[in-house]
Amino acid sequence: MQPEPSTPPAPRATAPVHEPRREDCPWCGSTRLRTRLRAPDLRRRTPGTFVVDECQDCAHAFQNPRLTAEGLARHHRDLDDGHLQPFAERVRSAQRHRAAAHALFTTPGFDEPESWLDVGTGHARFPEAARQFFTYTSFDGLDPTPRVQQARAAGRIEEAYTGRLTDPRIAAHLRARYDVVSMFHHLEHTPDPRAELRAALTVLRPGGHLLIEVADPNSAFGTLLGKWWHPHGQPRHLHLMPLDNLRAELESQGCTVVTTDRRAAHTPDDLAAALSLALPHVLPKRLLGAATPLRAAVTALDHALAPLLRRTRFSNAYRIIARTGGHSRT
Repeated sequence: MQPEPSTPPAPRATAPVHEPRREDCPWCGSTRLRTRLRAPDLRRRTPGTFVVDECQDCAHAFQNPRLTAEGLARHHRDLDDGHLQPFAERVRSAQRHRAAAHALFTTPGFDEPESWLDVGTGHARFPEAARQFFTYTSFDGLDPTPRVQQARAAGRIEEAYTGRLTDPRIAAHLRARYDVVSMFHHLEHTPDPRAELRAALTVLRPGGHLLIEVADPNSAFGTLLGKWWHPHGQPRHLHLMPLDNLRAELESQGCTVVTTDRRAAHTPDDLAAALSLALPHVLPKRLLGAATPLRAAVTALDHALAPLLRRTRFSNAYRIIARTGGHSRT
């Protein structure tokens, strides 16, 4: 008698990578949404198409449906490893970071802080650059990746925290510890930017300052370049917030917005980044090296146009410096 064939095991359920699609804006609750963008993962070229919706009332743009935490982890890769950046790009990044630190340094009524937390710090390149102006400040860093521990080992920060600011354990541990919290192109990656802002305010002392830079969804480059515009960043960028929305949110939390700036926050890389994204999709891999002179020419064009573009709607980012309520330590 032949044994009966065994029943094959049922396939294991695969966890969904997307949350249910939202029918309302996560910022203002309006149901007047329009599709701003449909794009694949242009960097990793993994399967799937991602949708960015835009609210027709408040202009907040957001990934919809949003990736789950597991789905985002699947798509997230360390694309901008600071150790692998070309030397010229690291120099330009350091220049931008020094400019941001200088903006706070020259803010009226601002004194050198005792303690500073850089959120989403990565390899802590900003604290490294900011020490030029704040030689007596203690810089700490927080990041969801192990890069922050590497930054501490390299001496760029004094304390390193791995995780998210919205983790109640981290927020409680750091409560009212810092005079300054900075976030550079961090809010775009967060599942809930409002929760991230509230968490930042809990770790600030009364009268402390919050320094934020984010991509500007109102940039004309977003319309011109579409899916090739680097700040659209699908699937890793979950939110793009207009300046007016972020300013109003900070004010509703009792903050005073000290300054806003689109000019200085502009990063001159829109055309070069779009070209770098597009070339692997239109050229065979063996020919990509031949495009190096074209890349160099477009990079030069970005920088040549920057003094003009940063004064127009083509500026691609903005900076906000806000002060919390209460009295400063000085």
